[in-house]
Amino acid sequence: MSEVTRRGVIAGTAVLGGAAVGLAAQGLTAPAALAAPRAGAAPSPEPVTVGPEDARYPSLTRRGTNARFVGKPDYVRVATSTEQVIGAVQQAVREGRRIAVRSGGHCFENFVDDPSVRALVDLSSMSSVSYDARRRAFTVEPGALLGEVYRKLFLGWGVAVPAGATAEVGVGGHVLGGGYGMLSRRHGLSVDHLYGVEVVVVDRSGKARSVVATREPDDPHRDLWWAHTGGGGGNFGVVTRYWFRDPAATGSDPSRLLPRPPASVTSFSASWQWKDLDRRAFTRLLGNHGSWYEKNSAPDSAYAGLFSVLMVNSRKAGSISLVGHLDSTGAGAERLVDDYVAAVGRGVGAQPTVGRETQPWLQAAANVQETAPASFKAKSAYLRKRYTDRQIGVLHDHLAGKAGAETDGSLWLVSYGGKVNTVAPDATAVAQRDSILKAIYLAGWDEGRAEPGPRLAWVRDLYRDVYADSGGVPVPGAVSDGSFINYPDVDFADPALNTSGVPWSTLYYKHNYPRLQRIKAQWDPRDVFRHDLSIRPA
Repeated sequence: MSEVTRRGVIAGTAVLGGAAVGLAAQGLTAPAALAAPRAGAAPSPEPVTVGPEDARYPSLTRRGTNARFVGKPDYVRVATSTEQVIGAVQQAVREGRRIAVRSGGHCFENFVDDPSVRALVDLSSMSSVSYDARRRAFTVEPGALLGEVYRKLFLGWGVAVPAGATAEVGVGGHVLGGGYGMLSRRHGLSVDHLYGVEVVVVDRSGKARSVVATREPDDPHRDLWWAHTGGGGGNFGVVTRYWFRDPAATGSDPSRLLPRPPASVTSFSASWQWKDLDRRAFTRLLGNHGSWYEKNSAPDSAYAGLFSVLMVNSRKAGSISLVGHLDSTGAGAERLVDDYVAAVGRGVGAQPTVGRETQPWLQAAANVQETAPASFKAKSAYLRKRYTDRQIGVLHDHLAGKAGAETDGSLWLVSYGGKVNTVAPDATAVAQRDSILKAIYLAGWDEGRAEPGPRLAWVRDLYRDVYADSGGVPVPGAVSDGSFINYPDVDFADPALNTSGVPWSTLYYKHNYPRLQRIKAQWDPRDVFRHDLSIRPA
């Protein structure tokens, strides 16, 4: 990783190979020419259709964050309403065109930008955030960026949805995988606050229509709501509207229906130079970090409001960085932060460069900075406990060795647990409910300047060796608990790279997969919405 800026990472991004890669799993800002219509402007009766000869076509087909993949659909439909989405889906079904949907654009694989996709529905113009008094819930459209969602909810009602740490991610696919971020250890996942969804589905006869599904016990469509609480994007239909309300909230005062974020946060950073770290020091650093999270991830921990990322960059980057923030300020917060940094660095021998400052919460959470697409490969895993000493040794060899001195790569260990782990694993489609960290393995390169082959091989070899005891993948067990569908990895479906005998569906969904399959068969019987890791109908 060529450079890491502290503020950028706290906002959820890191500079990788000269361009930024989002920490969460969906969403670049929409092209300026396709901004949401002004208030009061009547939407067009039909969605805008953009073909390959249209000047807007490159902006719409190249806004996926992973520059490895560029789609060539026959056309892009830019929709501004549910009715327009229904029409776009109906046309694609009628014409027999493979369809995909883009809201933010942060999909890590080619689920949208695949050669087989002939009709692309772009939802970036559907970006409103409002309060629905009838449902006592906040309505968010899929094209809204997280930074703008935070801004509108906070300035309008003083509340927030616990969601991703990358402000430029779009709500669309992020929520569907079980979005998490800066407020999650305190308040849980996005889907833990999801009241309902409006979904455009296609029935067995090929007819497209919209359905509203809620978490109400007597809702006949409740299973469809449940499938959207972690089932992943591109599986059941096109979500055109989300409703959010804390399940414990009562009354009709909007300011009490979602969590209230802090006024300010204590942001911090600590950086250790690779030149000061030998194998022993590296082992101590990663062991300290994992052990600390084992001890401090209960929902009632004094550190429930902590969000952090340990960025274990390859030696080429020059340093390993710990960045994050605590959702409180003052002497007590500063002491907690100092104690945390000291615990991670205890016995390492090298002294980190440390920084700390107080920021308004909105400034820390909602700083949207549009970044150019970058070429990268990402792999991920849940950690129930810290890495074993063998795994830490493997990480050292790959990150500090000859290849690590030449490769823009990194391991990110992102805080998790807390309130997230108080929810039953079958209450939502997110089955991993006792993990303490998420691990993200990254390799990046500049298109045209570097061959992707060696970089892909590096990150795949690193991952395979870390999980060598379980067939090259994080099979659920004492230390690992599978992977996060919002960081999709098609390697899981490759028997040459996954030799565990455990299917990709179990790694992502565990025991929830059969139920997701039944819901898929009911609501998408023609398998209209599909990709390489989509749920297979029962």
